[in-house]
Amino acid sequence: MPVTATGTYDDGNIFARILRGEIPSKRVYEDDFAVAFHDINPQAPIHVLVIPRGAYVSWADFSAKASDAEIAGFVRAVGTVARDLGLEEPGYRLLANAGVHAHQEVPHLHVHIFGGRQMGAMLPRA
Repeated sequence: MPVTATGTYDDGNIFARILRGEIPSKRVYEDDFAVAFHDINPQAPIHVLVIPRGAYVSWADFSAKASDAEIAGFVRAVGTVARDLGLEEPGYRLLANAGVHAHQEVPHLHVHIFGGRQMGAMLPRA
């Protein structure tokens, strides 16, 4: 199902269900603001998703509606997870898709952390 960057939040999405404990996940981090877990279909040797605990569809939605504490807590969680996974020195990639053109599949803000190998070019050349 395509997701619009400013679409209505769907409380039945898979990440909302993971947050509620209805679907198991292999968590690597959690605090009051975020939960991080291994992707079930990894695209790199290390592929972890970080999601805010709040009901936000995209970065635009999150930046417009989240409190300053939620924003700071989520951004800090992403950095903490990357450090805890030992990715700071070799490097890693962060990716957050928003909307149809970016191929966002789950209507809950999430950041992918990719690591464990050379990532290559960011986008194919046009």
